[in-house]
Amino acid sequence: MPLPTKKFQKTVENFVCEKCETEVTGTGYTDHCPNCLTSKHVDVNPGDRASDCKGLMDAVSTDYKGGEFTINYRCTKCGATKRVRAAAADNRDLLISLTSKPQKLRSR
Repeated sequence: MPLPTKKFQKTVENFVCEKCETEVTGTGYTDHCPNCLTSKHVDVNPGDRASDCKGLMDAVSTDYKGGEFTINYRCTKCGATKRVRAAAADNRDLLISLTSKPQKLRSR
């Protein structure tokens, strides 16, 4: 019987953001640009680098709960979605501007 695959692999990598060209120093938990919040579809499970897609993942919205932001992503190439916790160094103004807001109900 094969051993179970780990769901998270810490991978420390520095990278240059393909969208805004910010030079990012990785910590092993870094999965997006702290400036523009763009990510890249490189993983099946966090840190495994097993995705064949390699498309850019746009931050489409954020949720704020319990004093923390969660970023919601959609891949521009394949449409896959994921949610990740925001990092302390992330662009706070952009996180706030992407916060999901309840939509007003239309009168009939």
